[in-house]
Amino acid sequence: MNTNLKETIESGAVNDKLLVETAAAAGEIMLVSGAEVYRVEDTVGRILSLAPDRRSENVALGTSLIVTLDRPGDESLTIMRRIRDRSTNLNRVCLVNEVSRRLCAGEMSLQEAQKSLQEIKQDIQYHSWTRAVGYIGVSAFFALLLGGTWREGLGAGLAGVLLAMVCLLTSKARLNDFCINALGAFAVGAGAMAIETWLMPAMDRNAVITGAIMPLVPGVTFTTSIRDILNGDYASGTNRMMEALVVALSVAVGIGTAMFLFSNLTGG
Repeated sequence: MNTNLKETIESGAVNDKLLVETAAAAGEIMLVSGAEVYRVEDTVGRILSLAPDRRSENVALGTSLIVTLDRPGDESLTIMRRIRDRSTNLNRVCLVNEVSRRLCAGEMSLQEAQKSLQEIKQDIQYHSWTRAVGYIGVSAFFALLLGGTWREGLGAGLAGVLLAMVCLLTSKARLNDFCINALGAFAVGAGAMAIETWLMPAMDRNAVITGAIMPLVPGVTFTTSIRDILNGDYASGTNRMMEALVVALSVAVGIGTAMFLFSNLTGG
């Protein structure tokens, strides 16, 4: 650790509020980005350990984060963060871990760390058009991976275009995750059946639908929930597992509704 920083910490000159706010900001970004609970608590705890003469505790759940710092002769300082938006962004988790390591090694001050965390929080890693290209590419190549030919790959790519458009429009409308995923799956199902009926009758619509819904499948969320449960974080693990099941249910509802309506409206 840097000598000046170590002397500042030992002298008790560390700003308690700034320390707790920095730790809470790091934990909040990691939770929003889909990090495991044990990783969040470990990172927050390491940042709070910069004040070795104070007792600290932190509790991370799937939807909240509580950070407490006991101060001898004074009231305890507690900060709580409510986690409303959740996604999967492992790059942000990696960046926050790097800031934590540099801070604990004395390579940056608390002010610099807080500024870096704010930049990480506000940074947009993928713009709308980049995500749209991702939807199209993932859909097309998964259709090929599942045994489809160039027809299924092309059909899945076209379905991916519909999925990207729906996800972009619904996100601007601020709908909840269930509605976004259900509408996206509905667009994929209706698009695949329309392509098979009017454009490529020889196409296998099952491969197209399966490939096109892959961007919606909550695989990382489900894996993280298993890891949380195995680590003993049952509340967070159950929360994430329910989230994954709700996403899977919304996709099933969207696809089923599209197939039902299309079959009844077209008579086939």
